[in-house]
Amino acid sequence: MFSLLSDHNGHDEGLPPLGVALGNLKTRLHRQVVETLDLSVISRMDATLAKFEVSQVVERILDRERIPLNRKEREQLIVDIHHEVMGLGPLEPLLHDPTVNDILVNGAHQVYVERRGRLELSDVQFRSEAHLRKIIERIVSAVGRRIDESSPMVDARLADGSRINAIIPPLALDGACLSIRRFMKDKLQVEDLIAHRALTPEMVHVLEGAVKARLNILVSGGTGSGKTTLLNVLSGYIPAEERIVTIEDSAELQLRQKHVVRLETRPGNIEGKGEVTQRELVKNCLRMRPDRIVLGEVRGNETLDMLQAMNTGHDGSLTTIHANSPRDALARVETLVSLAGLNISTKALRQYISSALDVVVQMTRFSDGTRRVTSLQEITGMEGETVTMQEIFRFEQTGLDSAHRTQGRFVSTGVRPRFMDQLKIIGMDEPMGLFNPNHISTV
Repeated sequence: MFSLLSDHNGHDEGLPPLGVALGNLKTRLHRQVVETLDLSVISRMDATLAKFEVSQVVERILDRERIPLNRKEREQLIVDIHHEVMGLGPLEPLLHDPTVNDILVNGAHQVYVERRGRLELSDVQFRSEAHLRKIIERIVSAVGRRIDESSPMVDARLADGSRINAIIPPLALDGACLSIRRFMKDKLQVEDLIAHRALTPEMVHVLEGAVKARLNILVSGGTGSGKTTLLNVLSGYIPAEERIVTIEDSAELQLRQKHVVRLETRPGNIEGKGEVTQRELVKNCLRMRPDRIVLGEVRGNETLDMLQAMNTGHDGSLTTIHANSPRDALARVETLVSLAGLNISTKALRQYISSALDVVVQMTRFSDGTRRVTSLQEITGMEGETVTMQEIFRFEQTGLDSAHRTQGRFVSTGVRPRFMDQLKIIGMDEPMGLFNPNHISTV
């Protein structure tokens, strides 16, 4: 029998990757299904029932037009049409693949995915630029946004919490681009981080104590280095009886405590009205009687309000920042505070920062995709006009093995942080040899 699907990937010899015949058939079937079904009703149905209704219509069309497909091909075609009608088309299988962390669409015919920290080209493609644009428009319209030449960029969030960014021509020269940062339903726990050698039990003990002793912690790192994952883990050490307020651009934190108030920024509408910034949320949350403030990331003038909160009784706050080292993190905090128009001397500003922050944790993503805590430092005060810091733990990279995996070791500097006395006050012990410089953990 003639077959439109010659192999399990849906490729036909001598045809483009999706197959001209298959692509044309899907387009035609999709159009007929849309004409037959009331999509406003289908969209409100249970997912299983909606899929059944779509499959019934597709089966009738195939039988009526006597299109020669075997049962396996029919089932795959029904799934594809259902994705086109109700989902995100060819991206649906990737969204249901638990190994995919990021989906990066560079035009209609190039889709990369990140698996285990490494980018790889997938075999997923769109039929055309128009097909890709249609999927993007479906995504943004579902969250009450629009994308066109007058508003060619969109930041939004999918129903499952995944973050998306879309940009279209004329800003994107080679076709529409779509980036999806997957929302992981099961966040990594501290045991997972230790098993993946992202940090050591000694580091965990110190960080747990720092959270319980209400120290203000800044997690620093580059894009995709694991800052939010570590922030989520650290927030798990906040006592359950405390009231926690989280503030994020896009809600990603999954706190296990019951008394959590989650706040999220809102972008402006097409007229540029209605925007709610992180700074406004930080100011508002101070009136909500929080015991702890967890700020997903500081990136603007809300940094000043966060520091003020840390300095005026809201200790034990947690936040992240984009920076390549702990020293760079403090420099960036200084720069962000200046955006708020605070007219004070550099020395006074640095004094303000050093009194607000207690601990800086540096996360780094390595070339093999692994993410590790590469430095844990305590802020100890000021010397002249310089904020002084002392490193407690660090990761030293020694090279790459034959499979290009990162090799290195976690070491203690032998420095006992000053805040250990605060940990003793709250009843946390100090294990023997916790800061022994001779104790080395090799990766």
